[in-house]
Amino acid sequence: MGTKRDYYEVLGVGREANDSEIKAKYRKLALKYHPDRNPNDQEAENNFKEASEAYEVLRDPKKRQIYDQYGHEGLEGTGFSGFSGFDDIFSSFGDIFEDFFGFGRRSKGGGQRGSDLRYDLNLSFMDAAFGTSKEVEIAKMDSCKKCQGSGSEPGTSPQTCHACHGTGQMSRSQGFFTVRTTCPHCRGEGKTISHPCSECRGNGQIRIKKKVSVKIPAGVDNGSRLRLTGEGEGGVKGGPNGDLYIFIHVNPHEIFERNNTDIICKVPISFVQAILGDEIEVPTLKSKTMLKIPKGTQPGDIFRLKNEGIPSLQGYGRGDMIVHIQVKLPTSVSSKQEQLLREYAQLEDSKITTRLKKILKGG
Repeated sequence: MGTKRDYYEVLGVGREANDSEIKAKYRKLALKYHPDRNPNDQEAENNFKEASEAYEVLRDPKKRQIYDQYGHEGLEGTGFSGFSGFDDIFSSFGDIFEDFFGFGRRSKGGGQRGSDLRYDLNLSFMDAAFGTSKEVEIAKMDSCKKCQGSGSEPGTSPQTCHACHGTGQMSRSQGFFTVRTTCPHCRGEGKTISHPCSECRGNGQIRIKKKVSVKIPAGVDNGSRLRLTGEGEGGVKGGPNGDLYIFIHVNPHEIFERNNTDIICKVPISFVQAILGDEIEVPTLKSKTMLKIPKGTQPGDIFRLKNEGIPSLQGYGRGDMIVHIQVKLPTSVSSKQEQLLREYAQLEDSKITTRLKKILKGG
């Protein structure tokens, strides 16, 4: 036997490398040298064996500690030394090969979970604020009622696959490796259907349309997502159904804007109301309420109405309604109004002149 290369050198990592770095390096080498990608290439086969052996040691904390302290000799006689064959590699590193090549160990006849589905639902501003119920129709794959999902015509049964003899896998030898792949005839099921169901044509599933009632909680907003467990596509071979995800899209309101659980409303008032003060009626989510405008209110002033906003999705409390005051100036006035405004302007000018004189005199 020749001298073994250092395992860290084989994988191209430093001795301080963490588990993620070691795994990433091995993935790269396994992809490059795997026998299925390099048929009849002895050098690639040897490189793959060497990389797998290095990874088998360095991925295990106990093996790595012994190797770091005593080297290859420390692993001899411990049951850790050497390459254990493709079967053990498959069971240890199945996730890596499944990522690379699309296969891995699979339990025969095991159920497969149905796919999740998405439905985009548009809501009015008020429905989102107060909650509602909606009925939506979805198209999905579901278990065939005629064959109960078996894929076989009632009265018949699936037959053991003649190619893999019911194992769901095909094996072939390559050098001292035994490579196992999913049987292409039965797709890993171990059984084939000789008399397909006339309803689903042997698929075990059919496409249906189903109406689903969706309860929308008060306070949902744009981007909110509701999950309806088991309302996705049907499972295969007895597997569980997937889920249905409802994505909420809220239409804008003509008066209100939303900021989390607060609502914002812009309310116009006249300059006379702003100067003299007033009590005005403002809209709320539920109805209307009175708002007192104090004397001397300025454009852009903000008033907060407590608990007049959106209910919290958590089920407690409400946001506030924030009123932004917009002072509107008239674009035209009557002759009487103009006369009064000129009188007001003279009085104001007098006040300004008197004040200015005091400032200039230092008083």
